[in-house]
Amino acid sequence: MSATQASAASVAPKKSAGRRKLSLPVVLLIIAGALALVSLVRLISGANDVTSVGQVAGALELAVPIGLAGLGGLWAERAGVVNIGLEGMMILGTWFGAWAGFQWGPWVGVLFGILGGALGGLLHAIITVTFGVNHIVSGVAINILAVGLTRYLSNFAFAQAEGGSSKQSPRIDAIDRITVPGLSDWLFDLQQKHWFLLSDIAGIVGGLITNLSWLTVVALLLVPGTWWVLWRTSFGLRLRSCGESPVAAESLGVNVYKYKYIAVIVSGGMAGLAGAFLAIVSTGIYQEGQTGGRGYIGLAAMIFGNWMPGGLALGAGLFGFTDSLKLRGGAENVHAMLLLLAILLVVVLLWQLYRKKYVAAVVSAAVSALLFTWYALTDQVPSQFVDAAPYVTTLLVLSLSAQRLRMPKADGLIYQKGQGK
Repeated sequence: MSATQASAASVAPKKSAGRRKLSLPVVLLIIAGALALVSLVRLISGANDVTSVGQVAGALELAVPIGLAGLGGLWAERAGVVNIGLEGMMILGTWFGAWAGFQWGPWVGVLFGILGGALGGLLHAIITVTFGVNHIVSGVAINILAVGLTRYLSNFAFAQAEGGSSKQSPRIDAIDRITVPGLSDWLFDLQQKHWFLLSDIAGIVGGLITNLSWLTVVALLLVPGTWWVLWRTSFGLRLRSCGESPVAAESLGVNVYKYKYIAVIVSGGMAGLAGAFLAIVSTGIYQEGQTGGRGYIGLAAMIFGNWMPGGLALGAGLFGFTDSLKLRGGAENVHAMLLLLAILLVVVLLWQLYRKKYVAAVVSAAVSALLFTWYALTDQVPSQFVDAAPYVTTLLVLSLSAQRLRMPKADGLIYQKGQGK
């Protein structure tokens, strides 16, 4: 056994005897059940836009920046560094991406957005890894610094440019989009028939192949790419060992500082790419404050995903879906989600009764009854609830999944070189 493998073996968490990994058939069955439930809710509520091509395409575009920010948090935290500064690094990505993008084209803007976020990551690494400052304090400081720096730079870079101002950039050329000819139109027509389940599947698949930005494709590929690098290479093994037990890793020859630096710089680059996506793909323009807290939501998606790329992508997709609901159909779509949540809580109730967790079962029953009543007595929900729906959904999912979470053991701990000697 090599030193790296020994390190990984010494720091790998032991799986609990009662927890089994879901097999592929079970996962597919769960997905099919979820699709059938959503389709049933759509038919009952009449909210046909819930699984339309436009809804799914919009959800994907809204989910990508959150997912990229979450991937950034994953890289840093798997190496043991908490990155609350994702929001600030996204802000740097939006500004640098727009600044280079309107002058030299969108792909150059993407590159500069990554570099801008990576600079924020480098600063965070210097502060936390080299000087041992509290990770939360450093992240908050970077967020504040990014807001002030971009506001100051905008006065020179954008205010003097045609079509720009001190709070926004000139228009940026769009990145090419792709649509699968023939298949996309056929799926759209099938979705318009509003058949049970079949139309919902057509809407979901159609949304994934219609008017898709090339940068979205790159972002989607980064999810399996991250999994492969961190879980299937010796480099990823060493990096993750730094987040589990840096003392054990260093004792076996791993340069802990180097791997932490690499992880946090990559983390910043991912967040910067998320910011560039917002400025170049989502809006085609930089606007002050356009990140809207997505860095924090990305961090929440990472936690929901249990520090794993697949779970993170699911969390980002969930938030993007609920955010897209309020933009398309608004109150009607969110009203339909009340019924969906009520039914899901009934499922949770049955599961808690099976596990003999009666207190949790009573809470689930009470909330489910409340949601059923709310749905039955109203036709729409207040506009304030529509705006808050993505955040409420995120908090609800995090609370329901909190019991299964396990962060890297050394995540957020201050480590100094030679500490184990």
